[in-house]
Amino acid sequence: MTALRKTTVALTSDAAPFAIRAERSSDVVAREALLDACFGDNRHTRTCQRLRDGRAPAEGLALSALVRGRLVGTVRLWHVSVGGLPALMLGPLAVEDSSRKYGVGAALMDHALAAAKTRGHRAVILLGDAPYYARFGFTAAKTGELSLPGPFERDRLLGLELSEGALDGAWGMIAATGKPLPKTQAARGRKALLPATRAA
Repeated sequence: MTALRKTTVALTSDAAPFAIRAERSSDVVAREALLDACFGDNRHTRTCQRLRDGRAPAEGLALSALVRGRLVGTVRLWHVSVGGLPALMLGPLAVEDSSRKYGVGAALMDHALAAAKTRGHRAVILLGDAPYYARFGFTAAKTGELSLPGPFERDRLLGLELSEGALDGAWGMIAATGKPLPKTQAARGRKALLPATRAA
């Protein structure tokens, strides 16, 4: 298993240095608050959330970005099947407003994709803004025959091959294949969703 090194990046003299490391259990409260701030109360009802509910992220592929010990960014990748082909789904990627100008999101993406490739994963898909994710190599070239378990915008379903040809012939419904969360964690997650579900 490859260990993810703690990397600190200072981009300008007045920029707050940030570090990227593996997510820890102590990050959970701050991560959830950041996701609420970035995506709103309805984030638990989004289509891609159905692929994450009750599942653990892929091993070693849940990352946190910190400034002086405070969580300012998060990204996670999840095991999925894309029409029978193994892949990862990336998301959500979130960075607090005041840290976006320092390149935290790009650094999280670079670390996550490098870690996924190092661990032998062959493809990553996501639902996101094509102009932003194109810089990391994501395109809709091989996702046209894929579907998600709920409504989604076709041009936002993007893929990246970490190994050439990994998404050749990909078609059908994208399905979660990740390790189920222990029942106690899954139950806590369902309780957390109740207020958001009632408000939706």
